[in-house]
Amino acid sequence: MSEPRPAPDPRGTAPGSRRMKPAQLLFEPPEATADPEHFFGLESMEDPGALLGRATELTLAFRAAADRATEFQALAAAQLTDPRRFDRLPLSVLAERAEWTEDYARKMVEFGRSLMRSGSAVLGDMD
Repeated sequence: MSEPRPAPDPRGTAPGSRRMKPAQLLFEPPEATADPEHFFGLESMEDPGALLGRATELTLAFRAAADRATEFQALAAAQLTDPRRFDRLPLSVLAERAEWTEDYARKMVEFGRSLMRSGSAVLGDMD
């Protein structure tokens, strides 16, 4: 199986090819998230080198997570608009539901169909 490809850019430009090893995301306790200044303990790090390293790890992890989530969005868009479904959604309804433009919804459907055709590893057992 091939590795997942980066999701299409909503601005219409192709994303650069990149494979990132995401950093481990640690969920913060509820009391920590109540403080708007608290973010994964970064605010308490005093060593700028360590701060840069951890902040970079988090940035890469969030980007990788966003790319993967976008691939799942594309897959769902393709499935929801599949002409073989009796309950398929019109493109305008999909766009409204996902808060996309119709043009972007069309691109996401195409991207999702290409993921389905390629049998991308991101798909797993989505049927």
